[in-house]
Amino acid sequence: QVQLVESGGGLVQAGGSLRLSCAASGRTFIVNGASWFRQAPGKEREFVAAVRWSGESTYYADVVKGRFTISSDNAKNTVYLQMEGLRPEDTAIYYCAARRPKPSSTVHLPVTYTFWGQGTQVTVSS
Repeated sequence: QVQLVESGGGLVQAGGSLRLSCAASGRTFIVNGASWFRQAPGKEREFVAAVRWSGESTYYADVVKGRFTISSDNAKNTVYLQMEGLRPEDTAIYYCAARRPKPSSTVHLPVTYTFWGQGTQVTVSS
């Protein structure tokens, strides 16, 4: 129903920057935005950031606040994650996710999301 495609991952040095993109297609009207999650090997999937297509109501995990910026382009149904000051602990596969509108109190819970991209690898070297 909704397809999500991530891009922009890669290998960067500590302190570097990357911009990830998530392009949504299909029946995009059934979701009101998108979120970023990440998962490192052997670790639980964790919430990174979320935004509505309109750009309001942004949410950030504490560990990325002040370093990462999420934004959206409603006309393109695309969400971006600008990552600055990258650290080795940011290394993970980054996933784009979307869901039908739900309470914001659950925005960080992977189980509440129905639509997922395939992920893009971000590796930060020290």
